[in-house]
Amino acid sequence: MYLLDSTFGLPPLVVARERLEAFLVEDIGPMDVATESLVEESALCSAVVVAKEEGILAGLPFFVEVFRVLDSGLEVQGSLSEGSPLSKGTEVVRVRGRTKALLTAERTALNLLQRLSGIATATRRMRKAMGESSAFLVDTRKTTPGLRIFEKYAIRVGGGTNHRMGLYDCAMLKENHLRAAGGIRAAVERVRRTIPFTCKIEVETRNLKEVEEALTAGVDIIMLDNFSLEEMREAVKLIKKRAIVEASGNITESNIAEVAATGVDVISTGATIHHAVWLDMSMLIQ
Repeated sequence: MYLLDSTFGLPPLVVARERLEAFLVEDIGPMDVATESLVEESALCSAVVVAKEEGILAGLPFFVEVFRVLDSGLEVQGSLSEGSPLSKGTEVVRVRGRTKALLTAERTALNLLQRLSGIATATRRMRKAMGESSAFLVDTRKTTPGLRIFEKYAIRVGGGTNHRMGLYDCAMLKENHLRAAGGIRAAVERVRRTIPFTCKIEVETRNLKEVEEALTAGVDIIMLDNFSLEEMREAVKLIKKRAIVEASGNITESNIAEVAATGVDVISTGATIHHAVWLDMSMLIQ
């Protein structure tokens, strides 16, 4: 069961709902003292959310679900689709329900909507900067603790693709793993003896010599960490499609087209999340 639809791979309702409830507990604490003092239990009202700048909409299903934690009878009117372009003044959604619920959950719901829309907007800009490249733009594990499933969802809405969700779905051997194990070959051999055959092995490399070592070890994915453009081109020629080639490190809107042109298969960056600016929106009771 999903919150709205499966177009962008929404997390299951049971998973998202638990997180949203926890977010509300953090904000409300024992009680919302202002709202409890002012509003009758039976009072109803409507509210409208308006965009105050251009961007890409993401997180609307979660926005609505936050309110439904407190008011299961919430009505939603005229909501836009996820991934819709927004301009200043665009009406995003109208909701109607218990006044107490709308006032108490407003900040939590709006924070999440603004955060995810900011990530989707940054991702869309980065993807557009890649031009017609067929390379995948992917995220990283540089996410906000507690928000990963939401932030990675916003990446997909913006046109990106998810890298691994956590430490459990890919054996990614980074510099410190290789140091601890005594090198690429030793690390790969030890990991391969224990992981399921369905799990891929990725190795972070810092130079062409390490690329050769990773190829000899038979890894599935080779990350080119902070390679120059010329080194990336050389690495792509060396690998010759024997492994997936991932470029990472200092990827920006200004250089991503050049990185894509080297022939890499995947470009990973954490900037679409940790450098994303919240999209400005407001919610007004009517």
